[in-house]
Parts: sequence; C-alpha cells; structure tokens
Amino acid sequence: MARKKVKLAWISNDATRRATYKKRKHGLLKKVRELTTLCHVTACMIVYGPEEAQPEAWPSAAEAAPVIRRFKSMPDMDQCRKMVNQEGFLRQRVGKLQEQLRRLMGDNRELEASLLMHEVLGGGGGGLVDVGVDDARRLAWMAEVRLKVVEERIRSEAAHRQLAVKEEAEMASKEEEVLRQNPGEEVDLFHGGEEIMPISYAESSMTWLQDAYNLFPLN
Repeated sequence: MARKKVKLAWISNDATRRATYKKRKHGLLKKVRELTTLCHVTACMIVYGPEEAQPEAWPSAAEAAPVIRRFKSMPDMDQCRKMVNQEGFLRQRVGKLQEQLRRLMGDNRELEASLLMHEVLGGGGGGLVDVGVDDARRLAWMAEVRLKVVEERIRSEAAHRQLAVKEEAEMASKEEEVLRQNPGEEVDLFHGGEEIMPISYAESSMTWLQDAYNLFPLN
C-alpha cells in the first residue's frame, strides 16, 4: 500500500511536530551514514533542534569541524553552486510548474483549434459566421501548420518517387546494354539479388520507361 503524500507545511500541533522532528532527524542521520559508507565520502550533519540548548553534530563536533573548515575554504562560487534554501527551492518549483502550465495551455489551444477546424470543414455548427476573432486566428494558424506538413509530405514523396525512377532507369540502361552486347541471345539478369526471367533484346520494350519520365521528369 502506497504511503499517503505528506503536505509540506508547518505542523501546528506541538506533539505531532516534535514526533515528526525526531523521526525525520533519525532518517536523515541514517541517510548521511549510508552515504559515507557506500560512496566513501566525508560528510557531517548539524541539526539545530527547537528545544535543544546545543546543536547536534554527527559524527561529532570534533569530526564535523574539519569538514566545515574545508567547505569554508572553497571559493564562494563553489560553495553556492548547488546550494538552495527554502525560498530558492520554491522559486524553482514554481518556475517548473509555470512552464508545465504554459505547455498544457498551448496543447489545449491546439486541440481546440483542431476541433473547431473539423467542425467548420465538416459543416457542423454555423461555419465561420459565429467564429470570433481569436478563434479565426487560431484557425488560420492551424491551417498554416497543417499546410506546411502536407507540403513537406508532398516534397518527400516526390523526391522518393524521383529517386525510384532514377534507379529503375539506371537498371534498365544496364539491362539494355547487356542485351545489346548479346543480340538474339537469352541472358540471365539479376535485379537486387532476385533472378529475372530470361529475355531477348528483340522482346524488350522501353515504353514503360518513357511513361515514367513523362510522369516524373528528373530535371
């Protein structure tokens, strides 16, 4: 069973707050200890309890002091590189949520424009008579986007067909050359590893190639 998500807010009940502090402090201490053991790093933990006269240090105050001195000897830029406080954390979180909201709103507007376009093109509703200025702009933007997609698809398909015709023309030219060098004889030709039925030069016809050139000119 999944644990209930904890609301990150100040706990007003004193007894609950003290119990949570004790439990979370123990968990944090366990994580730091595991980090030093598993990754062989030097670490310390200092906790200022609300009802404690002195801060609690782990492993001890004497062992934590060299770690703190080493940290303070680093340049300020290195010290603050990955440091974040509560305000900074909340700002980062708010920024990520705002970006996510912008993306969702953009997707929603695109879906609304697409639906409106389908209704208009399908004859549903009142057509463009009842369409407002904002909706008309979204329709124009959607039509432009779809048109670009169609044009790109047409160019890709035309290029693919021209390439196929060119390859067929080159293969036919090679076949014609072989047949010209062996007039009246049956020659075994291979196309892409598959054997073609023996044909003679007199029986070959190039009308299909001329039709292909007329349909898809190479120049």
